Amino acid sequence: MIDSKPIATTSVDTLTILVVEDEASITRLVRLYLEQSGFRVVAATDGRAALVLHEREHPALVILDLMLPELDGWEVCRRIRATSHTPILMLTARQTEEDRVAGLDLGADDYVTKPFSPRELVSRVRAILRRAAQPEPPSADVLSFPGLTITPEARRVEADGRRVELTAKEYDLLLAFVRAPYHVYSREELLSRVWGYDFLGDSRTVDVHVGTLRKKVERDSAHPRFIQTVWRVGYKFDPTGGEDEDHAAHAVTQTL
Repeated sequence: MIDSKPIATTSVDTLTILVVEDEASITRLVRLYLEQSGFRVVAATDGRAALVLHEREHPALVILDLMLPELDGWEVCRRIRATSHTPILMLTARQTEEDRVAGLDLGADDYVTKPFSPRELVSRVRAILRRAAQPEPPSADVLSFPGLTITPEARRVEADGRRVELTAKEYDLLLAFVRAPYHVYSREELLSRVWGYDFLGDSRTVDVHVGTLRKKVERDSAHPRFIQTVWRVGYKFDPTGGEDEDHAAHAVTQTL
């Protein structure tokens, strides 16, 4: 069902946020904080109504619950991603790592679990929108490493000669790594660089994305060649792909 509650008067350039949530109390809370932060809010209480509103309103971002009537949030995310790059923030009581991975694999830009801080939610919304508004920085036509090729202009990635499909955040994370070989990123630094917000206590977001990225670009995700863990610090990218140092000089064929 589409929420027909009147919204606060806003300027013509105000960004619209679509909130998809079947619990009225949560919708009211999220609406209050978003409108106080200058956003226009439209809301739906089921999956089918959410798709109607998405097509009609063309929102800047969707806040999406997973457990919905009519169509669940998984299917709503899947259908939006089939036709649109609208950023999606999943807001749900489902807290397992498997749920996070599934949501991010479907193309969600962030995953927040209930109970949640409304102020943090608004911060994450702003961060996602900042990232979405940033133009892709100029880069080489092709970034090539042993067993890994990236074409930034087309956002195309190949691992061992096979095309791999990455979500938006997985791609951004990979690009951050390859543009700073051997640099050891802390989780907080990756949250700031890739997600665009300061560390808010949810470093698992980084770990889950690194895990899904490894499954797609590494030959053996349990023994990664490229994206390596630095114990108690974070992660780094090895441009040699684990090859001998004799081949290191040939690891990068384009200037980063």
